[in-house]
Amino acid sequence: MDELNSNRMKPTGITLNKRTHELVIDWGGNHIGNYPLDALREACPCVVCRGGHENMGSLHDPDFISLTPVKSYDVVDLQIVGNYALQISWDDGHTSGIYPWSYLTRICPCAACVERRSLSG
Repeated sequence: MDELNSNRMKPTGITLNKRTHELVIDWGGNHIGNYPLDALREACPCVVCRGGHENMGSLHDPDFISLTPVKSYDVVDLQIVGNYALQISWDDGHTSGIYPWSYLTRICPCAACVERRSLSG
C-alpha cells in the first residue's frame, strides 16, 4: 500500500487476540495486520512516549514493530476515536496513546508491507 492509500485506509475489523497476544486489524482486500501487543505499546505515538512535543513530527521507523520489546504489556481497553484512530489503554496505566489509522498502516507488520518497505527504503 502506498502512502496515499495508507492515509485513506480504515479497518473493516479489529480483534484483540489474547491467545496470540496480538491486535489483528483487517484493512480489507485480504490485507490483515497482526500487531504484536508488546511492540505496539513500545511504538506508542503519544507525546510522552515520543519524548516531548519537539519529537512529534518525527516518524517512528516502521520496522520498529518487528523489534523484540523490552517488556510484556496487555491491553485493558480499546476505543475507536472518531473516524481516524484507535485509543489503547495498557495494563501499565498508559492511556494517552492514540494510534491513527495512517500510523497503523505505516507500521503494518504483514509480510507484504514489510517487503514493500524493504524495497522502498
